[in-house]
Amino acid sequence: MKTRILMAVILSVIIAPSYAQKKKNQSPVSKTEQEGYIFTNIVDLKATSVKNQSRTGTCWCFATTSFIESELLRMGKGEYDLSEMYIIRENYVDRLKDNYLRQGKGNLGPGSLSHDWMRVFTKYGVVPDEVYSGLNYGSPSHNHNELQSFIDAVAAVPVERKNESPQYHKIVDAVLDAYLGKVPESFTYKGSTYTPKSFAESLGIVPEDYVEITSVTHFPFYTEGILEIPDNWTMARFYNVPLDELIEIMDYSFNNGYTVNWDGDVSEKWFSHQKGIAIVPETSGPNASPTDRTRLEKKGPSSSQDETDYLSKPGPEVKITQEMRQVGYENFSTTDDHLMHLTGIVKDQNGTKYYKTKNSWGTDRNPFGGYLNMSESYVRAKTLFIMVNKNAIPPAIKTKLGI
Repeated sequence: MKTRILMAVILSVIIAPSYAQKKKNQSPVSKTEQEGYIFTNIVDLKATSVKNQSRTGTCWCFATTSFIESELLRMGKGEYDLSEMYIIRENYVDRLKDNYLRQGKGNLGPGSLSHDWMRVFTKYGVVPDEVYSGLNYGSPSHNHNELQSFIDAVAAVPVERKNESPQYHKIVDAVLDAYLGKVPESFTYKGSTYTPKSFAESLGIVPEDYVEITSVTHFPFYTEGILEIPDNWTMARFYNVPLDELIEIMDYSFNNGYTVNWDGDVSEKWFSHQKGIAIVPETSGPNASPTDRTRLEKKGPSSSQDETDYLSKPGPEVKITQEMRQVGYENFSTTDDHLMHLTGIVKDQNGTKYYKTKNSWGTDRNPFGGYLNMSESYVRAKTLFIMVNKNAIPPAIKTKLGI
């Protein structure tokens, strides 16, 4: 979860998109098209404020929480600020159990995926952030480095002893309480008293209404299969569709008022949170020179070329094919790095489509309030999977998937 650039430099190099604007189709900047990006909103859906996962590997929870908060806005439930750290805490409990049953060979790291949010929500409920901030260790921002060290250390004891004793469970609770806070049995919110479970029920979110969809060729389309990525520690299954239909689902979703939860690779040099852009420049594709041709698999433009050439203004991009996607997955150049929340569609002055992306790296790491735009080519190449409301899937595709 991996950047900062001076505002003066950005303004002189890039015509900055206005990600905070609220009016659709409003031109974000003046009509200077000689250099830089000029974005026009096509679809701009409601989202809550940008949060900061800070020094934690918990993007999965921040993205999915934001996605659910937008679902609540769409449903007319009002604006909520749900506690990411409550979900993260209970997820640690489940993965410690999983690690024990796997005889110490489980994944104890901080990363997980969207379905883990739904599992915790179903099993344990959720609470507002004001009830459980997860900052119980004197820090103004989240930092789980020490917590993770204790989790790793404590997890080894029952495996070695081949027994989860009552004392072990008390120690796990004590570690989580010390860093994240004690979970409330009940709490009062806006004049009503809830438990975490009853609060979750009051929101009207039905986890079964949300599905994860990928596009790979190593298991058949219109079936469910496993993505072999480390954070899929529960071995969850994903619906599989052709690449064009994955994009069709996303566009149909936005055009019908539903946002999209996104998981993919952000390690490429063409992904720049600082500059608010993610693209796949044509010089990295199969029609480029032999030197350039391998760059899609080698993490972006060569280090000898100034990345500003690729990111300072719109240009032609690679036409991503299903085969290129699969090559990236199978040679491990497309990696499971990061989850983010997609909230709309924009186009640049050349008519190229991008997806408006809400990140969870706070608002001060780029000049665009923590948002960026990922081009359709980038999304085609580097998406691992999406989560959508099943009602946001085009009916014909939904039928093929048997949903």
